[in-house]
Amino acid sequence: MPPSPNGYLRSMRIGDAAMVVIGGIIGGGIFLNPGIAAQRTGSGLALLAMWVGAGVLTLIGALCYAELGARRPRAGGIYVYLREAFGPLAGFLFGWTMLLVIYSGSTAAVATIFASYASALFGLPARAATPLAAGALVFVAGINLFGIRLGARIQNAFALLKLLAVAALVGCGLYLAGVGGGGHAVLAGDHARAGAGFMGAALPVLFAYSGFTYLNNLAGEVHQPQRTLPRALFLGMLVVIVAYALVNVAYLAALGHDGLAASTAPAAEVMQRVFGTVGAKVIALGIAISTLGFCNITLVAGARVLQVMGEDGLFFRSVARLHPVHRTPNLALVLLAGWSIVLVLTGSYGQLLDYATFADWLACAIGAATLFWYRRHDTGSASFRVPGYPLLPIVFIGVIAWVVIETMRSNPVNAGIGVLIMLAGAPVYAVWRWRHPLSQN
Repeated sequence: MPPSPNGYLRSMRIGDAAMVVIGGIIGGGIFLNPGIAAQRTGSGLALLAMWVGAGVLTLIGALCYAELGARRPRAGGIYVYLREAFGPLAGFLFGWTMLLVIYSGSTAAVATIFASYASALFGLPARAATPLAAGALVFVAGINLFGIRLGARIQNAFALLKLLAVAALVGCGLYLAGVGGGGHAVLAGDHARAGAGFMGAALPVLFAYSGFTYLNNLAGEVHQPQRTLPRALFLGMLVVIVAYALVNVAYLAALGHDGLAASTAPAAEVMQRVFGTVGAKVIALGIAISTLGFCNITLVAGARVLQVMGEDGLFFRSVARLHPVHRTPNLALVLLAGWSIVLVLTGSYGQLLDYATFADWLACAIGAATLFWYRRHDTGSASFRVPGYPLLPIVFIGVIAWVVIETMRSNPVNAGIGVLIMLAGAPVYAVWRWRHPLSQN
């Protein structure tokens, strides 16, 4: 099997790639965020419209990235697109923010969610949560030091188990709705929240859909990427949209809109009503597995960005080296995992997650904007083209821009700090290029 231009082995088939998409999106959000979104919507209809609408928007973004991945089927994803379209500074700023905030912050926060559920599941004391989260990151990083095939098998297992947890949750919710001949009206209005702002619900819902771009970072390890990437992105997104919609229907049928809005742990509440304590433990295990799989994907995907940056001379050259046997960026993987563990130990992960969500979607929108550059300058025929171009990319970028602006208005402190972290990379880039004048791109 021929290697990719970066030296990676192209061993990921469509099933593996689709599982990366599913595993990169389904983390802890669908088990926790529907209650938050319900607090910010006025009816079951509005809530379902939000989840399905955000899914369609994400699917449009995935189609944009399907074309980008087909045009540049190499490791690095958004970093590569920004570097080629807007220059090395744009690529560096993404990589800088990715390392410090986007991937590391998300990984640290989600690892902590894993630790809290695992601690509750096994009856461990609260003080065990931090070392357990750090140990989980060591575990998932260690798995991926031995090649993408082993990592893909583990990731497939994670993804299948989390889909089983989603299926169990849907089944229990619909069962509760059917007990006694009926359940709560799924689309009914909630008079206590009439006139609730639609925008406030968008943020927790979009967070639950983030991560669809991770497969593009691994494009250098995808078999026949021009065909596999678009199909895997489309298939994976369809599975996620259907799963999310069914879970919310189950929540609304079992708890009602008002009950969902009042619940801090809707998944556990639904499962406990059917199976008691055993049900609560089962869903806790499902959430723990789901979050662990998410951490696995973020570390693997982020390490590829750092490796390509090192290869380009925009990061340490040593990070660009691949393992001679397993063809994995082991030093980049250890670096990203190590920084994520530092965030876990310092306890700054919660606030960094706010910055990460804001920065992640901003980067997604800017990355999608490179599609216009490629259409103008990359005249070669692409194996996949976004249908409805340029309307669909404009819709995706426009909606994300609206969300970003509204986020800055509603939460200017966190959004402002997120922007400052990104912009702080500019002087770092200037110093780096001064110290490494031969790193021309």
